[in-house]
Amino acid sequence: MSEAVAGPRAWEASPSEHRKWVEVFKACDEDNKGYLSREDFKVAIVMLFGYKPCKIEADSVMSSVNPTTSGLSLTEFLNIIRKKKEAQLYRNEIRHIFTAFDVHYCGFLTLEDFKRAFSQVAPKLPERTVLEVFRETDQDSDGHVSFRDFEYAMKHGQAE
Repeated sequence: MSEAVAGPRAWEASPSEHRKWVEVFKACDEDNKGYLSREDFKVAIVMLFGYKPCKIEADSVMSSVNPTTSGLSLTEFLNIIRKKKEAQLYRNEIRHIFTAFDVHYCGFLTLEDFKRAFSQVAPKLPERTVLEVFRETDQDSDGHVSFRDFEYAMKHGQAE
């Protein structure tokens, strides 16, 4: 489809975005401890991404923290935020491609949508190949490719 969707690519924050992340870290490190506790981390994620991380996400992040410290250092925090931002941008790219294929704004893709899209990006591709791609992407075989099906294919199709 496109090299842009081969997987999350290395991405660097702009200097202003990097400063914002550092400011959020400092704002959440109220006692100037030099690290974020579990609760501080949750507040920082709300400030940057607009949602409160679930227990599993918080557990995962806090389990990666150096056991000799009591929380997340600025460097660790910045790495986590950069990775979250990369994943968010990659998902947005997938959503953009899905929307471009969904010319009737149905919220799903039909075989005709696939044929139309592939005729533009790979005009010499045999129709049977397009049909195979559609069938593999349509995980529940209902004749419609949902965004979830499409996203799964885009993320996992490269590994197979």
